[in-house]
Amino acid sequence: MLQERSSDLAIAAKVNLPIEKLSPALGSVDKYARIAVVHDWCPNFRGGERVLAQICKQFPNAEVFTLFDFLPAEVKEQYFRDVEFHTSAANRIPMVRKFYRSLFFFCPFLIEQFDVTGYDAVISSSAAFSRGVITRPDQPHLCYVHSPVRYAWDEQFSYLQQGNLGFGPKGMLYRYMLHRLRTWDTRTAHGPDLMLANSNYVRSRIQHIYGRDARVVFPPVSLAELPCVEDKDDYYVSASFLAPYKRTDLVIRAFNEMPSRRLVVVGEGQQSASLRSLAGSNITFSGFLPRKEYVDTLARAKAMVFAGCEDFGIALAEAQACGTPLIAFGRGGAVDIVQRLGSSHEPTGVLFKAQTVDHLKQAVERFEQNSHAIAPSACAKNAGRFSEENFDSAILESVRAVQVLHEIM
Repeated sequence: MLQERSSDLAIAAKVNLPIEKLSPALGSVDKYARIAVVHDWCPNFRGGERVLAQICKQFPNAEVFTLFDFLPAEVKEQYFRDVEFHTSAANRIPMVRKFYRSLFFFCPFLIEQFDVTGYDAVISSSAAFSRGVITRPDQPHLCYVHSPVRYAWDEQFSYLQQGNLGFGPKGMLYRYMLHRLRTWDTRTAHGPDLMLANSNYVRSRIQHIYGRDARVVFPPVSLAELPCVEDKDDYYVSASFLAPYKRTDLVIRAFNEMPSRRLVVVGEGQQSASLRSLAGSNITFSGFLPRKEYVDTLARAKAMVFAGCEDFGIALAEAQACGTPLIAFGRGGAVDIVQRLGSSHEPTGVLFKAQTVDHLKQAVERFEQNSHAIAPSACAKNAGRFSEENFDSAILESVRAVQVLHEIM
């Protein structure tokens, strides 16, 4: 029977059947195995780094390989105590923190310089490069995909537009480098034994770009530190890194046309100055907040408003855990997170169809008219699907699955 199930697993993997159809992982994982956890880069502690920390938490002997590490000492102490970090040679370039993203064309080469061949298994946490780390043929490799490289594939044109990169010499150079990155990205797509996607949206992108299937494993949300608040204040909140693709500008434009409704914008980023100049008097900016203050602001909000297309969106799931409804663009991870008003007997938010001011305003109005139907307790219950325990179980099961593949093949 054991041999039958093992053969099942091997055959399913070889023909690239959906991972849900693979036989259950056999046996248990040695948590004290030497695991190399490869992560693109660590500029600050956001969603991807929370996933990284949770993976390291499960494997006491894990070591992190990352191109750039700018995490503050207090973050290391809290989330990565006793975890050894290995960085690329480029991490030592003076003032590299200011321009590391411009080195993207060099990153495939840098990631290939990490020697992880002596470890029992490799887990890559990838939104761009880490999946391309060189492994032994007999070395288990599990890849958690936050996203295929956004700016190299379907979002290339919006990134080029935002950077004012047309078809002049600089624009053509960038386009050629992105072409080379796509070639490398496609070549390395079949390196991992199994892929996990952080949402159904990312799963569909993996299928479209790489022709591979992936199992959806939602990122972990620390539910214990996110109390559900029933009594809400009279303001909406938008919380994200202030980058163009987050579309905070759209939220601000919409609330400029709803001057009676208050909006609190949490976060900083490359658009901070321009967004502040755009905002009306009913909109306030808090900047980055300490964790406790951030959670309190999130929990007391009438609703969280998000107009971007996120791969998953941990901030959205955290809002739900706090009992805060969501008003979000109906594409990307929000579709997995929100139990949509009109489609669920316990709705937790409203989705809108198009990234326009009018659609967002209509969604806010619909929420106002139906807010009595969206209970904070339903939002908090919904967030239970994104618990750290569920994430841990899925990662351990998946690691064991790739180990079994190498044992029987």
